[in-house]
Amino acid sequence: MCRHRFLWLVCTSLLSLPLSLSAQTSTGAVRGYVKDQNGAPIADAEVQARNPQTGVLRSATSRADGSYVLPGLPPASYELSARHIGFNPQRRQLAVPIGATVTSDFSLLEGAVELQAVTVQAQAAPPAIEMRTPEVATNVSQQQIQALPSPSRNFLDLAGLAPGVTASEDRVSGNITRGVQSKTLSAGGASPNQINVFVDGASLKNDLTAGGIAGQDASRGNPFPRNAVQEYRVISQNFKAEYQKSSSAIITATTRSGTNTWTGSALFTYQNKSFVAADSFDVAQSFKKPDYSRSLTGFSIGGPIQHDRLFFFGSYEGNYQNRGQRVLFTPPVGLPVGNGLDSVNLRGFNGAFQSPFRETLLFGKVTYAAGSNSSAELSFSNRHETDVRDFGNNVSYAAATNNHNYNTVVQLKHNYFTGPWLNESKIDFSRFHRGFSPNTSGNPRRLYTVNNTDYVIGAANSIQEYIQKRIGFRDDLTFTGFQLAGEHVIKGGLSFNHDIYDIDKRNDEVPQFHYSQTADAGNGVQTYNYATPWELRFGSGDPFFKSNNNQTGVYLQDDWAPVKRLLVNAGVRWDYESNMLNTGYITPNNGPIHYVDTLRAYMSLPNAGSPSGVNLFHPLDLTRRHHFNGRR
Repeated sequence: MCRHRFLWLVCTSLLSLPLSLSAQTSTGAVRGYVKDQNGAPIADAEVQARNPQTGVLRSATSRADGSYVLPGLPPASYELSARHIGFNPQRRQLAVPIGATVTSDFSLLEGAVELQAVTVQAQAAPPAIEMRTPEVATNVSQQQIQALPSPSRNFLDLAGLAPGVTASEDRVSGNITRGVQSKTLSAGGASPNQINVFVDGASLKNDLTAGGIAGQDASRGNPFPRNAVQEYRVISQNFKAEYQKSSSAIITATTRSGTNTWTGSALFTYQNKSFVAADSFDVAQSFKKPDYSRSLTGFSIGGPIQHDRLFFFGSYEGNYQNRGQRVLFTPPVGLPVGNGLDSVNLRGFNGAFQSPFRETLLFGKVTYAAGSNSSAELSFSNRHETDVRDFGNNVSYAAATNNHNYNTVVQLKHNYFTGPWLNESKIDFSRFHRGFSPNTSGNPRRLYTVNNTDYVIGAANSIQEYIQKRIGFRDDLTFTGFQLAGEHVIKGGLSFNHDIYDIDKRNDEVPQFHYSQTADAGNGVQTYNYATPWELRFGSGDPFFKSNNNQTGVYLQDDWAPVKRLLVNAGVRWDYESNMLNTGYITPNNGPIHYVDTLRAYMSLPNAGSPSGVNLFHPLDLTRRHHFNGRR
């Protein structure tokens, strides 16, 4: 399906600080003015930002009005200095958060030409709430990530610090389905599907599954190792045209990098049922607490490969859980002897069974400082997760499913700076694989309906696999040297993604036999017994689907400050998708199964049902039902 999206963004704000320059590519910026002690602008002053941990140096030259801009700075603490012949130099410490612009003005005193001591001034870190753009945004710092508690160590838990953003809980019990709570993030009252998360500029959006983040639609796991995240920014409203594929909130995170000093960390936490209070309803019924244990492990290491030039950082995190689930069949009494159900020992399926969850998160990054005008980084992340679940209560352990997430992202980034120009480019490859299959196989599935209660024994009945492979390219170009009726920061960019979708939807792959006393087989309510199934349901046809999709995005935006206290943000964005839903698919009428003829033959049968019954023969989910009353 062709999809065009045309977005205009025009925002005006009265500000107490000058122009903003934030970056979707997980960087920040510093800007300000260099003036003398009388307030007169100093042109051609050299402003330098040096990262003392890596030795990387960036510089800019002040313009005729004394203004300067240092865009594309990786979030860090910098030594910022200003120099000009005939003036005493100044230096200060400055923290640059992700996606934010920090203002730093210099007032240089006239002095002798000979070398003198540099005046060092301290400057406090900017507030966590961004006040320089129309964006409603909150920054989560590295100190908060390290110090604030989070039971599951999901770094997105702290996104709840932003107004209107909610992270679901990873509960031991509570409002959950068969012992599973999906770990999702939502904002502005919208569903989790409406958010987008960028890590070092790479999107974790999965086009095939819900949840907003790859693997989070039905998982209690974490999308990324927390000890590899340096900081991130939550934009809940009014984000600019450079962001895409979101309608509620944008989260952009930057990862940690190695420095000139070797550093490392290690952690291990353990929790079992002794540390968890029993549910009040279980206490009232004298139930014992179910088995439960959770181990969180991790370590990280980073340092120099070549001093001031090449750095490495790597991390690992593990999330290993065992949760007990109770299967409790309570067969009805008073059924007549010989009804067929008395021969099935439903109570034999009762007991407490383990629901194991295993997740391993890996991350590695190499950063190369090619010089004062160029830098590059190569990163790799992997998520491997399995979860045995979807059983309990009236569903036997044999009917459990094995849910899994296997996600991999490889990314290469390059930044180049020259004068007023900044170019940020990246290419990435990602593979998101989410699916589920029966945990045990080889047995049919049996469903007994007794007094409107379903008892399920046998294997899980479906297999689903969603695989999305993406090769993406993005280039952002920023120009800070344009002045017309004020200061302008012009930024434009192009993004292109080539996606390959590979889907396997073998719904009802395992035959399911349905037993009941009474059932509607299309001819009114009839009476049956539990010795013979009244319905057999199984899948057939072609459950596989494969398609390609190209996603192209172009944007242009201008941050214009006609005066120091007035900021106008204007932007335009255009997005195009070539083949997201593959509406050109034609149901084949050849091969071993003639789909079209089958559909026509089915609709011509007596009591074929409403047209909605055709859904049973969808080419992606072709299901057949056989009723044993001979009607169809």
